[in-house]
Amino acid sequence: MLTLIRSLGFQIAYWGLSIFFVLTALPLLLLPGRKALMGWIRAYTKTMVAAMRHIAGIQTAVRGHENLPDGPFIVAAKHQRWGDGFVVFSQIPDLAFVTGDHLLRMPFLGPLLRKMGAIVVDNCGGAHARGQLVSDKMETIRSEGRRILIYPEGHLSDVGTQHRYRKGVYHIYEQYGCPVVPVATDLGVRWPKQSWLKTAGPASVEFLDPIPPGLDKDSFMAELEAMIETRSLALLEEQRAAGTLPAPYASQTPLSV
Repeated sequence: MLTLIRSLGFQIAYWGLSIFFVLTALPLLLLPGRKALMGWIRAYTKTMVAAMRHIAGIQTAVRGHENLPDGPFIVAAKHQRWGDGFVVFSQIPDLAFVTGDHLLRMPFLGPLLRKMGAIVVDNCGGAHARGQLVSDKMETIRSEGRRILIYPEGHLSDVGTQHRYRKGVYHIYEQYGCPVVPVATDLGVRWPKQSWLKTAGPASVEFLDPIPPGLDKDSFMAELEAMIETRSLALLEEQRAAGTLPAPYASQTPLSV
């Protein structure tokens, strides 16, 4: 019953806060620059993380702040649920991010994304069109010295699974010429993909050792995938050892790490 109450309360908070922050962000489009809007969006993500903790009971520990370099860098993150996106965005100011153009179809988001300087990729435009869009946008982002968030798989992944890592992350890494910080997580065990119910308990989002610039494509892709997937599975096994994995994950055969 407590899980039901917590989950219902979080659903109400999730949609109520999201609608409130989007509508109140619209007047900020009239201000010059993006500073005010980015501060407001970061306040939104911090508020959502607080709602996850205090309403849904998801106690997310953020590890590895010491691995975040000074200056510009790229965050390449495992993406299990929307919650891990809230956590990552809440930790890094003025974060640019890569997203598909599906978000443009949601009310009011198009102007906000453009004002935020997001890298919106045309999913139907073909590889050349996507590459050109990223190249053009990167020139602006490089000149501003911003940090970039990208999800290398391009999809939400079920806990303990992965999608093919897409090479777009390498092209951004190559063009930007800065370190890439991989991010592992196990938050998906608390935020099920197929259900609105949330499970209270611990979860982690962890910034890993940065990958330095200059690697060739094959070496970079192999290292990035190995770091993210190995550590994400290890976080699950840490919870298993501590006896904190919720059903049905606790009854599954331990995963190889």
